[in-house]
Amino acid sequence: MKKLLEVLVCSLVDDPEAVKIGQVDEEAETVYTISVAQDDMGKVIGKQGKIANAIRTLVKAAATKSKTNVYVKILDND
Repeated sequence: MKKLLEVLVCSLVDDPEAVKIGQVDEEAETVYTISVAQDDMGKVIGKQGKIANAIRTLVKAAATKSKTNVYVKILDND
């Protein structure tokens, strides 16, 4: 799942070296955090959050076999 997120996000941004994907496993859920360069934040979120929602949908669809709840959070680098 982490590799899928990495491929998706790196293909969207101008600075793929700045992409960091974190993973926190809990009992029945996994939370993935995405951190990108400040200039690439808009490319990952998209207009009205459409790209971010599409990323979340793809990851949830890929996680259906593992029967765990998967969440994707995009971190703001202030």
